[in-house]
Amino acid sequence: MADQINSLEELSAVAADVAVAPVVEAAPLREQVRDELGRSYATGKRKDAVARVWIKPGSGKVTVNGKEINVYFARPVLQMILRQPFTVAGVEDQFDVMATVKGGGLSGQAGAVKHGISKALQLYEPSLRGALKAAGFITRDSRVVERKKPGKRKARRSFQFSKR
Repeated sequence: MADQINSLEELSAVAADVAVAPVVEAAPLREQVRDELGRSYATGKRKDAVARVWIKPGSGKVTVNGKEINVYFARPVLQMILRQPFTVAGVEDQFDVMATVKGGGLSGQAGAVKHGISKALQLYEPSLRGALKAAGFITRDSRVVERKKPGKRKARRSFQFSKR
């Protein structure tokens, strides 16, 4: 207890003797992830569909399984779903997308490609992560079809009751 500081002057004298640590600039939390061709890759999932997505700077050309977007996803709603991440991030027609998608139906595949585009965009340019995360595009939609239970006609639907 002999080292106890009794006054404010003693405290300021002790504080003056202590070396102040140099202030270090905060490093960016995330860094850009690109391959040797300047592309970013991400995997997107939705229901049973899995999409592998590569993005690179370009003119806004979107190719899914070797076909143009308006050929593969003929419905305008599905095309709109794919363009949502670019709209939210404010980078329309600045990136080319090449995606391969398997499993599920067209709606699930569109959601999987959208998820993959969102993840690839935030890997390519980490500053876009905030807008994409706020819109809910980074998070995987975990809803999947419920399995069929034994003794039921479907997952929850019972067989039709017959009194006689």
